[in-house]
Amino acid sequence: MNNKAYILVVEDDKPIRNFITASLKVQGFNYIETDKGAEAIVLTMSHKPDLIILDLGLPDMDGINVIRKVREWSKVPIIVVSARENERQKIEALDNGADDYLTKPFGIGELLARIRVSLRHSMMNGNDKKNIGVFKVKDLVVDFNKRKVTIDNEEIHLTPMEYKIMALLCEFPGKVLTHNFIIKKIWVLPVGNETQSLRVFMASLRRKIEKNPAQPQYIYTEVGVGYRLVDN
Repeated sequence: MNNKAYILVVEDDKPIRNFITASLKVQGFNYIETDKGAEAIVLTMSHKPDLIILDLGLPDMDGINVIRKVREWSKVPIIVVSARENERQKIEALDNGADDYLTKPFGIGELLARIRVSLRHSMMNGNDKKNIGVFKVKDLVVDFNKRKVTIDNEEIHLTPMEYKIMALLCEFPGKVLTHNFIIKKIWVLPVGNETQSLRVFMASLRRKIEKNPAQPQYIYTEVGVGYRLVDN
């Protein structure tokens, strides 16, 4: 018996499902699989997996509805793997509670990396609250008690809005935050062009924390979808 995470694989394409489960087995993960959305919901309730890998194009119900149902009572990490490349559909999945999104075809190395990130994030939220006052990744340190941000031990002066965005990203390291999610959390009152304003603030924030904003080490852009802060 090992202590690896227990993963639910929801995929109706059998060759892809076999490819994913075989790779999980090699890595020592426990898993259970299904090709139906309704059964996925039941298995999530009964088996309480540590993570779900979910296709959106299921034969009995849309994967978006699976996400919505699961999110009514569970915070289990959900990684979507789908052939749908439309940005609107990616945003819909993430806004409804998916933690990450991979477009088919994908490399198994990338999927395994995303799994590790999601599991670390879940563990931090569930159990590891010891360092809640300080967030650290690479040379970036955010001290929430002092509202202080440093890179290589050098303090970075952020505007109040830049700091709010930085703090929000630190709450969800490794997770893609959509434009809509960030805007709803940051802007108290609508100003009419929040998405463009967010891009401006993000560009300014990157100039301050990235050595080369064109090749970021900390904040990555998910084109047309949102932003993701690295977690290691």
